[in-house]
Amino acid sequence: MTTLRFAVENLSCAGCAGRAERALQAAPGVKTASVNIANRMAQVSGDASIETLTGALTKAGYPAKESTHRLKITGMSCASCVGRVERALLSEPGVVSANVNLATETAEVRILDGALDPARLADIVRATGYDANLVTPDAPDDGHDEITPLKRDTLIAAALTLPVFLTEMGGHIFPPIHHAIMGSIGMQTFWVLQFILITLVLVRPGQRFFRIGLPLLVKGAPDMNSLVALGTLAAWVYSTIATFAPGLLPAGTQAVYFEAAGVIVTLILAGRWMEARAKGRTGAAIRHLIGLRPDTVRVMRDGAFTEVPLGEVQADDLIEARPGARIAVDGVVTKGSSYIDESMITGEPVPVAKAEGDPVTGGTINGQSPLTYRATAVGQDTVLARIIDMVQTAQGAKLPIQALADKVVRIFVPIVLAIAAVTVAIWLIFGPDLSYALTAGVAVLIIACPCAMGLATPTSIMVGTGRAAELGVLFRKGDALQRLDSAKVVAFDKTGTLTEGRPTLVEQANTDGIDPTQALAMAAAVEQSSDHPIARAILSGAPADLPEVTNSETVPGYGLKAQIDNQIILVGSERLLTTQGVDTTPLQDAIQRFSDKGHTLVCLAIDGNAAAVFAVADQIKPSAKPAIDALHAQGLKVAMISGDNEAAATAIARQLGIDHVTAGVLPDGKVDALKALRDQFGPVAFVGDGINDAPALAEADTGLAIGTGTDVAIEAADIVLSSGRVSGVVNAVEASRQTMRNIRQNLFWAFAYNTALIPVAAGVLYPAFGILLSPMLGAGAMALSSVFVVSNALRLRNIAAVQHDAAPEPQFKEVRA
Repeated sequence: MTTLRFAVENLSCAGCAGRAERALQAAPGVKTASVNIANRMAQVSGDASIETLTGALTKAGYPAKESTHRLKITGMSCASCVGRVERALLSEPGVVSANVNLATETAEVRILDGALDPARLADIVRATGYDANLVTPDAPDDGHDEITPLKRDTLIAAALTLPVFLTEMGGHIFPPIHHAIMGSIGMQTFWVLQFILITLVLVRPGQRFFRIGLPLLVKGAPDMNSLVALGTLAAWVYSTIATFAPGLLPAGTQAVYFEAAGVIVTLILAGRWMEARAKGRTGAAIRHLIGLRPDTVRVMRDGAFTEVPLGEVQADDLIEARPGARIAVDGVVTKGSSYIDESMITGEPVPVAKAEGDPVTGGTINGQSPLTYRATAVGQDTVLARIIDMVQTAQGAKLPIQALADKVVRIFVPIVLAIAAVTVAIWLIFGPDLSYALTAGVAVLIIACPCAMGLATPTSIMVGTGRAAELGVLFRKGDALQRLDSAKVVAFDKTGTLTEGRPTLVEQANTDGIDPTQALAMAAAVEQSSDHPIARAILSGAPADLPEVTNSETVPGYGLKAQIDNQIILVGSERLLTTQGVDTTPLQDAIQRFSDKGHTLVCLAIDGNAAAVFAVADQIKPSAKPAIDALHAQGLKVAMISGDNEAAATAIARQLGIDHVTAGVLPDGKVDALKALRDQFGPVAFVGDGINDAPALAEADTGLAIGTGTDVAIEAADIVLSSGRVSGVVNAVEASRQTMRNIRQNLFWAFAYNTALIPVAAGVLYPAFGILLSPMLGAGAMALSSVFVVSNALRLRNIAAVQHDAAPEPQFKEVRA
């Protein structure tokens, strides 16, 4: 039984505390529970799981307060290390979840606030044999802390091993070298010199394997370091006995393998060095995003703009952005006008015009004119900070596809130890002598490294999500990568997603004798007192000079009636004209034609005669049609869910080539529409604007929210398309598919490598072909396997943005009725 204290949210009175307390007391496994309103803390005793406690409080409406912390971990070398650290963290009371990433050498740990000191997390990791420190999101690891010591140790090991390798192996290849050594210093002195040099290799550069691997072996939880430590130690011990106590070995088996131990350590260190350099490049996206923040900012202080560090900027500060300077934080322009390059946030290359009252986003670049803006968000509240957090969270995620690899790795090292033991036993029984058993056993230990399996998924996720962020695609949840890859249909909300979300005047038809410009001016003059979106559309297309309107009145449900120059003007629906006794026959052909296209109609009558009809429509976004064509080319079905009437929705779908239309759907009906699509086609991805589409985004297998550079924190979505363009959906699908393909390649390589080479290392080819794999070759192959996996993941940096030619803007048409 354990006692746990943690903070509880939403407590505002003693009644709240009582309800939260009763919810905890009713949870299975809880012995005692109390909630203190004064400090808003709960204390629970019993054996209930964290999930049970948090679930009970969430259901009661008083969720446990949680916080997420990141750790930088050094010393992990394979997937089994990851599992060990995760299990140690999860065993600590108060830890909600722990996700350890081998590629970034970080852990993201969610804890109950107040249950434990975050610094305790680092101590837990250290107790498992790895060093750990708490880090902040602003200080991502660029790999140099790992690269520098690995480079140093590799060069030291190589310098000490090279003389041994050249003289020992050179003597086998070129006998005169062997004869020269025997004739000068003799075999015994030669072996002693090898012992000194290789012992220095193991004690200094190679000590990391023994420091981590041997204690874990004693604890019964061996990892890759344990395999290397056992293999090299076996070769060194056998060689040391052969050098200083040869009588302990069977006659004829005295030989040394110092060069094998040295070369194994050198090659593995070299592999880790190359791997660390490659892994450092996988985090380039995060470092690029953080590099978008300027170090200093010109802020108004005591009536003048002064350079201050970025960290000193506060909300409501006035900031000056000189031409070409980066916008430091989010804000609103208060003076000046310019063009802002927002490509690093949205992925869109075209600069955006900004003037007084317009928002600006930290990290973007000002154009050629100075701007003054007022800070509205600083620090971790800025768009850029939230984007960085999204990318880091996605990069640290585990995909379902990784579950198989994790299960295999958990039992892999013990199985390898067993295989090595069986290999040695078989060679001792059936082999020529002890040296063959030693060679085969060490080769199995060295070549069977699970590093590649551990790196296969996280490195691809890091690079793939990082590159996607550069294209304006933000994966808020890493597992959305895999779910989007499995989608069979992409469903779009219409208004604001496929269309601009605002009505526009697109067509006009007039009766004979009516001047089109005069008719439009009259309609706009009557509509100018209305703030209805359709009225705004009519006004947007009208000339600047409008006639004077008198005696304007509203006809409820139909439109407006007014006077212009003593003429009676009617503006509104066709029903308005018919109820006022106006014959609409002259306009019927145009009315029918516009209605068939799904346009909204506004009719105009002058002194009882039909004069004109205006067609208002929500314009299709220029990027919509090319994007939908691209999705079709990728083998996906495309659907549209709209609240519009059947005619309007079908007209839009016909223009875009959409396969399936669900029209007349209220916001709460979109969820049922998605369920129907899933039943018909399979997994569904839904694309909406991220605000009123929140239920549908949450219901879909994958939710994609089309936002803007200043609207990225959309909680209901799995993926945010910060560019606001429909083509971002194609980029998201492409990033998902390429990343998942890359992960499958890496996993195949990692599994195939171990499956194929462990039997070879054990000696299955020796009876038929006389081939016995050298431990040195095994070390080289093992090192290259990890480098291959990371290098393959780095290819994802070349994911190309999907570029589509914008569809031509619809032209306003004037026709005769």
